[in-house]
Amino acid sequence: MANVLVRFNALPKQQLAALAPSVTTALQSSCNYSTPPGTPPPQTKTKFGGLADQDRIFTNLYGRHDWKLKGALKRGDWYKTKEILDKGVDWILNEIKTSGLRGRGGAGFPSGMKWSFMNKPSDGRPKYLVVNADEGEPGTCKDREIMRHDPHKLVEGCLIAGRAMGARAAYIYIRGEFYNEASNMQLAIAEAYQAGLIGKNACGSGYDFDVFMHRGAGAYICGEETALIESIEGKQGKPRLKPPFPADIGVFGCPTTVSNVETVAVAPTICRRGGNWFASFGRTRNSGTKLFNISGHVNTPCTVEEEMSIPLKELIEKHAGGVRGGWDNLLGIIPGGSSTPIIPKDVCTDAIMDFDGLVAAQTSLGTAAIIVMDKSTDVIKAIHRLIMFYKHESCGQCTPCREGVAWMNKIMGRFVSGNAQPAEIDMLWEISKQIEGHSICALGDGAAWPVQGLIRHFRPEIEARMQKFAQQQQA
Repeated sequence: MANVLVRFNALPKQQLAALAPSVTTALQSSCNYSTPPGTPPPQTKTKFGGLADQDRIFTNLYGRHDWKLKGALKRGDWYKTKEILDKGVDWILNEIKTSGLRGRGGAGFPSGMKWSFMNKPSDGRPKYLVVNADEGEPGTCKDREIMRHDPHKLVEGCLIAGRAMGARAAYIYIRGEFYNEASNMQLAIAEAYQAGLIGKNACGSGYDFDVFMHRGAGAYICGEETALIESIEGKQGKPRLKPPFPADIGVFGCPTTVSNVETVAVAPTICRRGGNWFASFGRTRNSGTKLFNISGHVNTPCTVEEEMSIPLKELIEKHAGGVRGGWDNLLGIIPGGSSTPIIPKDVCTDAIMDFDGLVAAQTSLGTAAIIVMDKSTDVIKAIHRLIMFYKHESCGQCTPCREGVAWMNKIMGRFVSGNAQPAEIDMLWEISKQIEGHSICALGDGAAWPVQGLIRHFRPEIEARMQKFAQQQQA
């Protein structure tokens, strides 16, 4: 190869230019350019949003129909599930990879890739699927709607995702406060067992699979996958150091994958309708449909299933009745649950609701829980209230999180009244940067980002309040 390069370099520029097309053709013919299996198709659409009813996955999101097995069967759940299981591990994983599905719990890791980590040669240990139904993030209320009104989607999803991993059983770790959701899930599991859909020889496929419910005790930190595993094992819910990752040593010391409720619940529909169908929604790398929670200062707060990559403004005006007092009355929006940075009105106008679109806006999609604040909001007090939550919910294992978030809470408390110096704004920013990325789990990041968003976009408000306080002291 080096000799070829030397000879090319020795040629005059005119001859090189003439040779270029033929060299390119030769290289293309010698290389295999066929796309590998599991590659999402390229997106050709340029406008997103306005999801049609026939494309909705969660058809009983508002609980208007029977949520039990009889109603679920009428809506198409458990349809040809045996055929999906019989197609095998590789086929299911390939469809999930083709769909471009990314984790709906906040991190956005490609689900097909994550599930495939479990497909190593067996060493005799059973494998497990753990479904994260803890949902403790303020502003987020999508998974509880699935468990309350469409529980069979999750049970069937557990079976198909478990088959893709070669799992022996699924543990659904549900937040302790979700009483009605836990009751409905338990009944749906019992119905599935009675109908032979799960358990021994699930759906007549020869595959044995059990589903268990585990109720948490209300700790936000148990939403972190390794803390959740510790809690299932009966220990204190404190995150583990990684590595070893759960795919190697998870619950009870066995290979485990922890997945979000929504991620697991959409798997059967993807397998039935095809990965290409799911990938046809949303921009490349941001495909599919998504449940969005819209709360705060909107006329009709709601949870709605929409296409990924829908503009934020269109989503709020179309489904939530617009901002209270009109779009011009908007102050800012937290677009992905309380742990994501707030963005002001001028950024919200052009923001796109997907992973890449919100990263470009210096925030994050997270769980897609949109918290809208109009101009009546005391934004400094609102962010302080979130920091109080993170201080309370920190497990205290890591010094940066335990001490740093407590310091942020104290400083933010003084910022609310204005009893501080402008130099402390940069000190607070520095503290947040010392916490971010320096803790075992992401709770430290989730506590730091709201403060960073506040300082990035609302620094003049903080300074004005300090100035007002100083003037009052002098008077």
